[in-house]
Amino acid sequence: MAKKAAVKKTKSMEETLWDSANKLRGTVESSEYKHVVLSLIFLKFASDKFQERRQELLDEGKEKYLEMKEFYNMKNIFFLPEESRWSHIIKNSKQDNIALIIDTALHTTEKNNPSLKGALPDNYFSRLNMDVSKLAALLDTINNIDTLKDKQQDIVGRVYEYFLSKFALAEGKGKGEFYTPKSIVNLIAEMIEPYKGIIYDPACGSGGMFVQSMKFIENHHGDKKEVSIYGQEYTATTYKLAKMNLAIRGIAANLGTVPADTFAKDQHKDLKADYIMANPPFNQKDWRAENELLDDSRWRGYDVPSKSNANYGWILNMVSKLSDNGVAGFVLSNGALSGGSTDYKIRKKLIKNGLVEAIIILPGSMFYTTDISVSIWIINNNKTAHTVKLNDVVKNYRDRKDEVLFMDLRKVGIPFEKKFIQFSDENISDISSTYHSWQLEDSDYKDIPEFCYSAQIEEIEKKDYSLVPSKYIEFVNRDENVNFEEKMGGLQSDFSELLKAEKQSKEDLLNVFKGLGYEIKL
Repeated sequence: MAKKAAVKKTKSMEETLWDSANKLRGTVESSEYKHVVLSLIFLKFASDKFQERRQELLDEGKEKYLEMKEFYNMKNIFFLPEESRWSHIIKNSKQDNIALIIDTALHTTEKNNPSLKGALPDNYFSRLNMDVSKLAALLDTINNIDTLKDKQQDIVGRVYEYFLSKFALAEGKGKGEFYTPKSIVNLIAEMIEPYKGIIYDPACGSGGMFVQSMKFIENHHGDKKEVSIYGQEYTATTYKLAKMNLAIRGIAANLGTVPADTFAKDQHKDLKADYIMANPPFNQKDWRAENELLDDSRWRGYDVPSKSNANYGWILNMVSKLSDNGVAGFVLSNGALSGGSTDYKIRKKLIKNGLVEAIIILPGSMFYTTDISVSIWIINNNKTAHTVKLNDVVKNYRDRKDEVLFMDLRKVGIPFEKKFIQFSDENISDISSTYHSWQLEDSDYKDIPEFCYSAQIEEIEKKDYSLVPSKYIEFVNRDENVNFEEKMGGLQSDFSELLKAEKQSKEDLLNVFKGLGYEIKL
């Protein structure tokens, strides 16, 4: 019997492009060549849009306007001089000075379009001394992308998103901080529903929060014109990535005039945002000097955040930026949920002020760059009863000022890239539906063991203002049918005695329990 021929998997456009880009590895670090590849994709897209508009002008008999910027800018299209156009680059792709030609194209594109100021790599290609044949092969691959083929599919945006995630995976732990996994961003967007108003991200990375916010609006048939975007990014190369990422999608944003530290040089001091989405650096140490920022207005009404860890500095920065009805969804390491002398005082006041709305603990292995345990925080300036009309849907919110919703998602998610976890669309729908059901009047919300629990402020006070979800969500060991809390309580007592008797390292063992969300007091 003849064997069936194996079905050969056809590579997607993204995979083909990634393979071509990977040929640059060896002579160029991945942290460098992402800027090479993404800036070339940007040039191809900008040129395709430019040529499309140029043809329109020709068809309208407006030949005399072909080299006038205004007739491109009026359609939100970048004007490209001859030396910036993709046709010029491809024509010279096999020349020894192709790197200089590309650098010149990027420079003149930015020079002729003020909105791109600070967005494009500066003198990258000449400096990296790339293999000309490999660079030419990459240019040929990119040349085959028809960026205008299917405008509904956002081809270039799709390629950009794919590459950002692949670069984050390639760079691994300790690097790639520019990227927040897409499914986490989607979940935050579905929970806080950024339909219209001002959206802010104080540590915007490559702009993923903004991109997914716009996709949320599109998916729910909102109007992107009703949204304004503000952000800030410290790292210069990541700042450029963000500006390119947004420009390629036609998203206008104010990311500050320069890349800068949000704490030391806040470029949006008077901003009041309706929505904040962020994934700030985890457990950032020495983020301020001992005597710096002591009287900063962002801490007004709270203690000055500890200089040894910026987690609560980020929280208070965001709280200070919220409008009267503003809501923030952000990611922080689980260490911020409990403990800490100064952190404790700030956390207690945030809870007593009724600002903490929900804490959602995430599965492990979601981030490509760290294996630290993390949670999503939802901070809401308006947890009282009110009615809101969102995209023609009227929602009646009940008074939740004295409640906090806890969710444990550690058993939720699907495998991704073999060793990572991500949320499926169904997961995101289930999680956000539970959250919105809890918020609304006349809903069918119920606490679910091992998944969610609505805690009263009195309960949180009794647990000394800890926000660790496992302290509130019911957890029963199905095999032994025993109460997890009682068993852990007994283990805590046993360990306390062991520590006293054996005089073992207090800090090491306490950290084990702290990671599980339990405090042992000796």
